[in-house]
Amino acid sequence: MSLTLKHFTAMVLIGDGLMALAIPEREAKAWRLGPEPWRCLMSFLADRPQLTRLVGLTQVAVGLWWIMREEKSPSRA
Repeated sequence: MSLTLKHFTAMVLIGDGLMALAIPEREAKAWRLGPEPWRCLMSFLADRPQLTRLVGLTQVAVGLWWIMREEKSPSRA
């Protein structure tokens, strides 16, 4: 995966995670599109704001860890 794509993915994880921390019900409802199992999962999370916040916190942590790990890696041309 290219460094630019990794950077973009980390930004999305961090941003989505922060939104889940701030507005968990609305954030889960915003993702209720797509296949039925996914919609059921998002409905489940919308009804459980604390769990949604935990998922958001995990997204932020993973995004930060990933991008910091990439910064420590030897640069690739």
